[in-house]
Amino acid sequence: MGPLAGKVALVTGASSGIGRATATALAKAGADVALNYFSLEPEAEAAARDIEALGRKALLFPVDVSDQSAVERMVADTVANLGRVDVFVSSAVFSERQPFTTADMAGFRKTIDVSLWGAYYGLRATCAEMIRRGEGGSAVIVSSPHAQIAFPNCMAYNMAKAALDQMMRTAATELLPHKIRVNAVYPGWTDTPGERKFLPDDQIQKAAAGLPWGRLATSDEIARAVLFLADPASDYITGTILHIDGGLFLPWWSKRGTGDF
Repeated sequence: MGPLAGKVALVTGASSGIGRATATALAKAGADVALNYFSLEPEAEAAARDIEALGRKALLFPVDVSDQSAVERMVADTVANLGRVDVFVSSAVFSERQPFTTADMAGFRKTIDVSLWGAYYGLRATCAEMIRRGEGGSAVIVSSPHAQIAFPNCMAYNMAKAALDQMMRTAATELLPHKIRVNAVYPGWTDTPGERKFLPDDQIQKAAAGLPWGRLATSDEIARAVLFLADPASDYITGTILHIDGGLFLPWWSKRGTGDF
């Protein structure tokens, strides 16, 4: 039996990339999984089949996470069908990259609505259920180095991720009496379908070679970190950001002598 046997996880943005890899990792650890997605129905259905092939239950929710009422219904339906929610993973994301002075405001607002408010609505509803049940729980927020590094042409995304970090810490503080742990992960540049909508493969590979570790992360690598934080064996970890970034935050002098300066 895995460390999450008998547990139920709800993962947003679970149809592809980090969310899908995380949902599968949680199922391999023994959890039944509710998978949220918005537009990638065939991919979400394939993810559910993968989980069921592992002998776990999978429940699909085509829900816009920026809709608070819809998120609350999704959590209630998860409990009604799977009995409980023990783990929440916020992985749903939207991002448009434009200079802020000329950015399309609809896309700017949507980036914040999905990436920030969507995470808040999910965290609020799942943690309220965990409090009601009284058996603790764990929430993991997929944040980003964008929370601390002012990448250009990404203002809305940078803003959303910075706010997520403080949301995580505040929630962790408030939930201490309930033994509900709240943490975040910082994925480095990760090879996902979402990233590939911005750049062709040759440009991605060239840029990846210039990263400190010389390559992009994989979704499975990030999922393993999320699973580590969700695992009851990590009971003493809360209010923490786990970096899986291939050395992105190491000081620039770490590359001295390489000819890159």
